[in-house]
Amino acid sequence: MIRVVLPAHLKTLINQQHEVQLDVEGPVTQRTVLDALERRFPVLRGTIRDPITQRRRAYVRFFSCEQDLSHESLDAVLPDDVVRGVEPFFVVGAMAGG
Repeated sequence: MIRVVLPAHLKTLINQQHEVQLDVEGPVTQRTVLDALERRFPVLRGTIRDPITQRRRAYVRFFSCEQDLSHESLDAVLPDDVVRGVEPFFVVGAMAGG
């Protein structure tokens, strides 16, 4: 069971208050986690990543196990603690300002 923590605005969109738990088949990668998330909650399609290129949106970041995974390959296997469900996969809305 993969644990995914979403930012507040996406939790509101899918009517969830807590982390989401997903079954992911095959290797656990950013791509397979996001695919499973979008299958379960179709309203999220296009909010986290571009639906055509599959690249993450500019102000979205991915973290887990105290690591910024945002620039890793979508097909790189996530850390073992994420795969085992010990640590969550965080989808974070980045902030910008000036």
